[in-house]
Amino acid sequence: MAAMVLAATRLLRGAGSWGRSRPRFGDPAYRRFSSGGAYPNIPLSSPLPGVPKPVFASVDGQEKFETKVTTLDNGLRVASQNKFGQFCTVGILINSGSRYEAKYLSGIAHFLEKLAFSSTDRFGSKDEILLTLEKHGGICDCQTSRDTTMYAVSADSKGLDTVVGLLADVVLHPRLTDEEIEMTRMAVQFELEDLNMRPDPEPLLTEMIHEAAYRENTVGLHRFCPVENIGKINREVLHSYLRNYYTPDRMVLAGVGVEHTQLVECARKYLLGTCPAWGTGAAVHVDRSVAQYTGGIVKLERDMSNVSLGPAPFPELTHIMIGLESCSFLEGDFIPFAVLNMMMGGGGSFSAGGPGKGMFTRLYLNVLNRHHWMYNATSYHHSYEDTGLLCIHASADPRQVREMVEIITREFVLMAGTVDVVELERAKTQLMSMLMMNLEARPVIFEDVGRQVLATRSRKLPHELCALIRDVKPEDIKRVASKMLRGKPAVAALGDLSELPTYEHVQTALASRDGRLPRAYRLFR
Repeated sequence: MAAMVLAATRLLRGAGSWGRSRPRFGDPAYRRFSSGGAYPNIPLSSPLPGVPKPVFASVDGQEKFETKVTTLDNGLRVASQNKFGQFCTVGILINSGSRYEAKYLSGIAHFLEKLAFSSTDRFGSKDEILLTLEKHGGICDCQTSRDTTMYAVSADSKGLDTVVGLLADVVLHPRLTDEEIEMTRMAVQFELEDLNMRPDPEPLLTEMIHEAAYRENTVGLHRFCPVENIGKINREVLHSYLRNYYTPDRMVLAGVGVEHTQLVECARKYLLGTCPAWGTGAAVHVDRSVAQYTGGIVKLERDMSNVSLGPAPFPELTHIMIGLESCSFLEGDFIPFAVLNMMMGGGGSFSAGGPGKGMFTRLYLNVLNRHHWMYNATSYHHSYEDTGLLCIHASADPRQVREMVEIITREFVLMAGTVDVVELERAKTQLMSMLMMNLEARPVIFEDVGRQVLATRSRKLPHELCALIRDVKPEDIKRVASKMLRGKPAVAALGDLSELPTYEHVQTALASRDGRLPRAYRLFR
């Protein structure tokens, strides 16, 4: 033991042969290698002699980030946003979706989403399209919402001509063969089964709340194809819809990371004067209906005790979503509503926390932190060109549904109360932060450019939106919330609904001062 202590002491003090032979940190032998030796006396604050002077990028006062828009002779708009890099994102956005299916079989937009990038006049199969994109390092995607259909490709900028030609062929010249339609029927059937089986009920509840809020009109029509329509949709049905809604004046060709003049040239080459697969007849049955908010309730009684398989099954929950009409994204109150939605925030009962997770939002502080039995409380804001819907989704044990509904109605009523300056500033900062971080991604910039130009023929830039967010005052939040509370609620309920209050009671609670439900008296329990 004494020998070990002695050896350790010698090592620490630098004794012994190893310690004597190793130079200290301050010795010239070490300084010689750490300084590089070439320029021993040049400080880091001075340029090295003999090295060319670097040339840095400069800004001439007019930053080159504005969105350029050109309208072609056929009415198609071409929009581009400059962004440096090797790759670009280009796509076609169309004013088409489930809200326009009132005169058609419901589910056409869902079918078209699944049929996207299938065989065309120039490409014999989906594999040929993917191989063509692969040569330019490209990927493709199609998404449909209630009011917009979007075909997009990300690829090397050098392949812009090929990409635009491919997009034009996919959108205007699809073959829609019997085999492809049959495969799409199977894909739609599977997606509907998955929608009803998944533990996360949010997509189904969103569908239900829209159906309740806009009864049988526009954005209240089914986004997913009803089961009874799967076998009815065929090539003729699809062509009749495409003839009316896939017209140039309802389209925007958007690109990010491309030169505007080059994109316009490609648009003229492939999208001007071309005859689509369904012919050139004029659109005659275009639905220009304005969304009519009705309010109401949609209930789906279901056994939720076995939604999750596995050794640790998910607890049985009842899910409620309550919504009120807000405003369209074209109105001035859209920004205050966006801030209000961020101020409500919320999420699941489990969160890792950390900056930016919304742990100081109202639905966390007032709901999830105080009521341990609630599994979820989340605010959502859906906005369209003629209406909007602000809603709160909550989940709890079926025996506590009545108490959960009262907690949510109380939070709605408190929206029109006093707004703390600190929580408002936090919500505004978080909204601006999310906006700017999301717009770092090229596909997100593309979607933002395309959707704004499609709706307004121009684009508000991020710094303009941030200025509008900063201008929101507490009285703006109180004003829009008070206006919203004067409308009828929309309610969606899923699960065991034996304890669900009546729609009239929910409506009474939202119209009261404290958000409390009327007392329910029972002779038997």
